[in-house]
Amino acid sequence: MMALNGEKLLARLPKPRGRIEANAPLADLTWFRVGGPAEVLFTPADEADLAEMLKGTPEDIPVYVIGVGSNLLVRDGGVPGMVIRLGKGFGEVTVEPGHRIRTGTAVPDVRVARFALDHSIGGLTFLRGIPGTIGGALRMNGGAYGRETKDVLLEARAVDRRGSLHVLSNTDMQYTYRHCGAPEDFIFTQALLQGEAGDKEDIARAMNDVTERREATQPIKSRTGGSTFKNPPGHKSWQLIDQAGLRGFSIGPAKVSELHCNFLINEGGATAAQIEELGETIRQRVKKTSGIELDWEIKRIGIPAEGA
Repeated sequence: MMALNGEKLLARLPKPRGRIEANAPLADLTWFRVGGPAEVLFTPADEADLAEMLKGTPEDIPVYVIGVGSNLLVRDGGVPGMVIRLGKGFGEVTVEPGHRIRTGTAVPDVRVARFALDHSIGGLTFLRGIPGTIGGALRMNGGAYGRETKDVLLEARAVDRRGSLHVLSNTDMQYTYRHCGAPEDFIFTQALLQGEAGDKEDIARAMNDVTERREATQPIKSRTGGSTFKNPPGHKSWQLIDQAGLRGFSIGPAKVSELHCNFLINEGGATAAQIEELGETIRQRVKKTSGIELDWEIKRIGIPAEGA
């Protein structure tokens, strides 16, 4: 089993302007509230700080990026290498001519939706229904209620593993359903989104509709990671899980939501191992009952706890 040694790893890394710490707990940074520490957690001051850090980070050190931890499962043994969490330096939102919004990737999707409302910009209401940040929406082609990130993205900025800056067009992102074809080592820092002229009252009404639909159909007040599995072509994951008889099924405090079968819940005291075991059990039973193999939508990082 790999042992984490944050202090030793820190000695191999450049000294950034942002915050960096060894053996940093991650559980409270995730919506599931589970998981071990990051060997090193780095919060860059801004894009230049991020680029300098990546440029000086030895190639053998794994690098991961997390947002608000909404669609993330951190395993109990922690995350070897450097975990990057974008903060205030990536939190600016501005409006540009032509009903466009430029936003940092640490900005929650819901905040961009509200910003669009404030400026009477339509076409971005769907962001109200995505529980994450713009960075996550870029990486996963996040979507809700019939629209996806690919429908509104004009360009994205990213820094690669060697610290080089890239500007990508919508086509460069190679989007498909819940998938982005941009290189995995690209860390997105900014997005330019295309909205449309809109009526403020109509936008507000649509936002309220999204909010009410989410509250009625999703366990948004529970410790959950959001949608667990991607929808297979021609199917809904929640229906396949329900048909497999798994609504409310649990492994310890890790439970399939009674409200929405594609959401897993930590009812209190669950481990990441129990949540992941629950997910794998669902995959096996759905495969057995329907012949369809579910793919994880939740991002899983790190290693199991020692002895697990």
